[in-house]
Amino acid sequence: MDKIALWKKALRLRKELGEDPFSPINILTLAHSIDKLTIVYYPMGDRISGLCIKGDGTRVIAINSAMTLGRQRFSMAHELYHLYYDDDESTSVCAKIIGAGTEKEKEADQFASYLLMPPDALSEKIEQLKKSSSDKLSIHDVVRLEQYFGVSRQAILNRLLGEKEITREEADSMRQNVMLSALSLGYGDTLYKPTPKEKQYKTYGHYIRQAEKALEQGLISNGKYEELLLDAFRSDLVYGEETEGGDLLD
Repeated sequence: MDKIALWKKALRLRKELGEDPFSPINILTLAHSIDKLTIVYYPMGDRISGLCIKGDGTRVIAINSAMTLGRQRFSMAHELYHLYYDDDESTSVCAKIIGAGTEKEKEADQFASYLLMPPDALSEKIEQLKKSSSDKLSIHDVVRLEQYFGVSRQAILNRLLGEKEITREEADSMRQNVMLSALSLGYGDTLYKPTPKEKQYKTYGHYIRQAEKALEQGLISNGKYEELLLDAFRSDLVYGEETEGGDLLD
């Protein structure tokens, strides 16, 4: 695995998405700006984190919405590697465990880690947390890092192991009581929870825009348009659910 090459690819994508090389990013929001990309959120069980499908006129990334928000962010970054840089597969189904699977999957994981946690930014935050270079990172430090970069515990521990900042034994001890360790420091629990069940099915992006365009051009009836939206789990657009009413509060 050429880690320097993977970092350069992550840096290139950050630049394409309008981001600097250092700051934390919300990759789930940024993915909406990618041209002709359809994003599907769907509960996929316990073993699959996401999938990417690409071909002639088709670019789809699906994210397992039953996993935590932090894991969903990592999964999106992982799938973007397959979308932009994986020339071997037109369809990639990705496992839950980070750092496992084929060499290509490991590369996608490393790319995702660099995209969300740039090396210089991570090193700087670690230096700020340590009082001296010989100090070890505590569980409180790990919580602060995962909150700052918006990633899951699994993602930050895997990266810190790779950077030799923690040992395997230390990492194993930090996998327990994940949410409690964050709450005890005053953080919220959003990062550690999955999407609420009533919102786990949703489609965004190119598919929705194409359906709207087809309706505007008279290519499909209003009934067909609504059918397409319902197939994409967008009953909110058909029936006006979850829409705001009244004056805008700023």
